[in-house]
Amino acid sequence: QAPLVESGGGLVQPGGSLRLSCVASGRTFSTYAMSWHRQAPGKERDVVATLTSTGGVTNYADSVKGRFTISRDNAKNTVYLQMNSLKPEDTAVYYCRAVRLLSGVTFEYWGQGTQVTVSS
Repeated sequence: QAPLVESGGGLVQPGGSLRLSCVASGRTFSTYAMSWHRQAPGKERDVVATLTSTGGVTNYADSVKGRFTISRDNAKNTVYLQMNSLKPEDTAVYYCRAVRLLSGVTFEYWGQGTQVTVSS
């Protein structure tokens, strides 16, 4: 089973909303900081939003502040990205990432990605 599996992508009109989900396998999800990233065709993968393991601290790229919200439910091993007021420039493949530092070793996992297309 893949460690991270995203879902919720699709085609939406400008101004619309989508909620992405990323489900993690395993029993240590609550110890990982989570983040969402996106990659548009021909561009580098950029961070969109980050969230600490406890969910207490969030950070957002300037381009999505006020429109996107990252959250997590540790009981469900799931991290979400609520995307509102979507714009065509939000079109990309969205990936979730889990990272944890333990005894000097970094553990990092990526999902397979989910396509988000914003178009009329």
